[in-house]
Amino acid sequence: MINVLVADDELPAVEELAYLLGKDDRIGVIHRAISGTEALRALNTATVDVVFLDIHMPAVSGLDVARAIARSSKPPVVVFVTADEDCALEAFELAAVDYLLKPVRAERLSRTVGRISELLRDGGGTAPEMITVDQGGTTRMIRRDDVTYVQAQGDYARLHTADASYLIRVPLADLEQQWAEAGFIRTHRSYLVALKHVQSMKLTADKPSVSVAGAGLPISRRHLPTVREKLEATRIRPQA
Repeated sequence: MINVLVADDELPAVEELAYLLGKDDRIGVIHRAISGTEALRALNTATVDVVFLDIHMPAVSGLDVARAIARSSKPPVVVFVTADEDCALEAFELAAVDYLLKPVRAERLSRTVGRISELLRDGGGTAPEMITVDQGGTTRMIRRDDVTYVQAQGDYARLHTADASYLIRVPLADLEQQWAEAGFIRTHRSYLVALKHVQSMKLTADKPSVSVAGAGLPISRRHLPTVREKLEATRIRPQA
């Protein structure tokens, strides 16, 4: 069970997030704080695995709390919860595991809890690889492991996630090289897919395709042998 602390200077926001977390079977004790000072006090007296921090709290902000957490010998996991994205870059520089925008959606929160569960099971793990993207004049930080597939658009590439898509000025060929070790594979001149998000593949000679996050994407004849090889490498075999 994951013990959490929810800190926000607005009590309704604390109670709403606590309610959503309480519906998740993976969550144990839920502590509450309505200021950064209360959050620091709770962290000194309670056993907490994860802190859900509002950024904009008076006097002692969520970022201040995160800085204090970073100095501890066994810091809990930090997730920022906020109504804006102005502090996204600084948040991830403080090794935040996730950055949730208000109002928090139940399915988005569930994905965050799943990631936290994996991190704790692996002994803490490492901070996620983040990507800076521009959207409508706003700079956003997204997790690379949220990217399900990438689509070529000239000298640009469009990153697709479960929630949105983002255009970045990087050719698909460059991403293919940079992200190969992260489990991304080229399936077509126009597509790079994350193997972890693949739901099914049709590898027959007649119109081979791959299903990624509900999208049906083609596999070209040129890339079919490599895709077959990658799939074979992940196959579970009986012991001899």
